[in-house]
Amino acid sequence: MSPQNLKIAPAGRPLNATAVALMVMLCLSWGFNQISVKLALPDIPPLLQAAIRSTGGLMIILVVAWFRGVRLFQRDGTLKAGLLAGIFFGVEFILIYRGLVYTTASRAVVFLYIAPFVVALGSKRYLGETLSRLQWGGLALSFVGVALAIGVPQPSVDARVILGDLLVMGGGILWAVTTLVVKATPLLHAPAEKTLAYQVAISVPILALGAWVSGESITHMPGALAWSLMAYQTIWIVGITFLIWVALVKTYSASKLSSFTFMTPLFGVIGGYFVMHDTLTLAFAGAALLVMAGLYLVNRPGEAAVDPLLPVTETDT
Repeated sequence: MSPQNLKIAPAGRPLNATAVALMVMLCLSWGFNQISVKLALPDIPPLLQAAIRSTGGLMIILVVAWFRGVRLFQRDGTLKAGLLAGIFFGVEFILIYRGLVYTTASRAVVFLYIAPFVVALGSKRYLGETLSRLQWGGLALSFVGVALAIGVPQPSVDARVILGDLLVMGGGILWAVTTLVVKATPLLHAPAEKTLAYQVAISVPILALGAWVSGESITHMPGALAWSLMAYQTIWIVGITFLIWVALVKTYSASKLSSFTFMTPLFGVIGGYFVMHDTLTLAFAGAALLVMAGLYLVNRPGEAAVDPLLPVTETDT
């Protein structure tokens, strides 16, 4: 990277009330998405679900881009970064879903949420966004809250479970890296529709290949419930919430946005209680308080600082 291709990058704006409300809505949607995936499993295997929703989601994104007049195929120097983000996006779900074969869903949720820590570290290195010790403490507090809500640690785990944990952790790391790629490359200045289109389009063949290698297949015609759940995943999750997430990442502090994703497993547990009649314990209330306290510490006004000497890649033209 040559000196003439470097410039100072802003850390991103602190979250305002609108951004916070949107993040709560996204986490609520993603929490219930976990339930929709689980409910559709008897009819459609997981990687095929991901491939189907990416394919349908891409159609939604194309329609939104056409309606808003976004030129997806205009040359703007984002191709390399877009391909990289798409590869990370696709492999992320391969690792997560394969990891779930070996570990439990509750453990997977905890290891997936290494992502906010990776985003915070990467934001310091590539975006000049430095968290204070108090904010790092807030991240740790939210992580402990998630672990308590899910019931981790668990005794008597074997090598197979640990392998699953590592695969899911790899997926969490790629989730974070994809966020950083969007924030620290020319994708930052591309329309949100184009940034997400790269990721979703490239993930389709990756997920389809993963499903084929895993031996997944649809053995019978899925019922109305399964198709309605796939519509939820495709239209709302991929076509709408992912698009909102990308737009937020381009505008606001990446580390602060990522910290809010700790709410997702809490909503998943609450959704499991209402939809699948799972048990909701008193410990969950304490866990939720820990997560909220951690989010407050991370997002206190005036805590983040920008390193003015940190360079990032200049936008290609």
